[in-house]
Amino acid sequence: MSTQVHANLTDEQVREISGNLDEPEWLLETRLEALEALESLEMPDVIRTPGRDWTNLHELDFESLVDPLNAAENKDQIGPDEAEVLPWSEAVDEHEELLREHFGSIVDPQENYLTALSTALFSTGTVIYVPEGVDAEDVTIRTEQNSRSLFNYTLVVAEESSSVTILERQSTGTEQDEQYYSGIVEVAAGENSNVQYGSLQNLSEEAYNFAAKRGDADTYATIDWIEVNLGTQLTKSGVSTELNGDGSETQIVGAFYGHNDQHFDLDAKVWHRAEHTTADLVTRGVTDDVARSVYEGVQDVGREAWDTSSYQRENTLMLSDESEADASPKLIINNHDTEASHSATVGQIDQEELFYMISRGVDPRAARNMLVEGFFTPVLEEIAVDELREDLEELVVSRLHQRD
Repeated sequence: MSTQVHANLTDEQVREISGNLDEPEWLLETRLEALEALESLEMPDVIRTPGRDWTNLHELDFESLVDPLNAAENKDQIGPDEAEVLPWSEAVDEHEELLREHFGSIVDPQENYLTALSTALFSTGTVIYVPEGVDAEDVTIRTEQNSRSLFNYTLVVAEESSSVTILERQSTGTEQDEQYYSGIVEVAAGENSNVQYGSLQNLSEEAYNFAAKRGDADTYATIDWIEVNLGTQLTKSGVSTELNGDGSETQIVGAFYGHNDQHFDLDAKVWHRAEHTTADLVTRGVTDDVARSVYEGVQDVGREAWDTSSYQRENTLMLSDESEADASPKLIINNHDTEASHSATVGQIDQEELFYMISRGVDPRAARNMLVEGFFTPVLEEIAVDELREDLEELVVSRLHQRD
């Protein structure tokens, strides 16, 4: 593995980032340890077949992409009065003990090369704290990248019997030839809490993106993820939930639309670690032109996960003969008291359906577009956040019109 980024970074740079945020010593030490670990860490796992890695992260020129001291963005962090929605620097000042307890507790800072890089260099972020019994709606985070690289961190802590709905958007403001965006999200869902986290990634198609979103669900807690990917030339994104409490639940809904030469490497994973847990993984995507998608879905049922229900469905629609799509759904079951299923399909537009619509007087392009829009309907129906569902519908229509 190349260590070209590490050779281009220094302790002094990390100390400057931490100092600008007025961070405590323990957090600075976590950053410095992550920086040092870059020498020995591997890139995130990708799906491999004999002789081939489906996504090659080693060819990225991180030395030119990463500019740690020149981060620039426009960011909105909005939430109701009942919850605290704080920029990272304010959260460090007001909730140090909360951060000490939860930071790096769900996504290991040294899990792989890119998580360590993000831990060492992140300079922007949001902390969402929902006290016990509070219902918080309409938390919005908008990040517009205006620099060559940007490292972002988000922490959500929902206490017992609380609920929160979060909508996060990433986009590009000032474009450069190539850019790198990294986002780490940790969600700690307390007993009987409910967290909905929707994300819409629509960065420049000249950008590279690494995202790791992971939740820890306590007893009777629910974590629902909505993950939409439309931008970048290469995205490596993982969304997962650990169901560590009895009766906990999760849903992971994914949607993507790749065109030109975009490449999406996406995974959705759930770990069933307690009794009576439920998971539902639903992903739909489209590839066009010479775009490529790689999907991995994992349902891991532990030995103590009695009375488990776990379901997974992934479908990809290819609009051109040159586009590619691969899917690798997996079931790992270590408890016989389990109901589980998984499926994945890859195919093109049904020619009989297209012919039927054209024979009824529908213009061929309009008929194709209607079928693509209809293909996304099962995912749209699962998106409980109205604003995100409407955004996805509009962006799919816009991309179809670009194709015309």
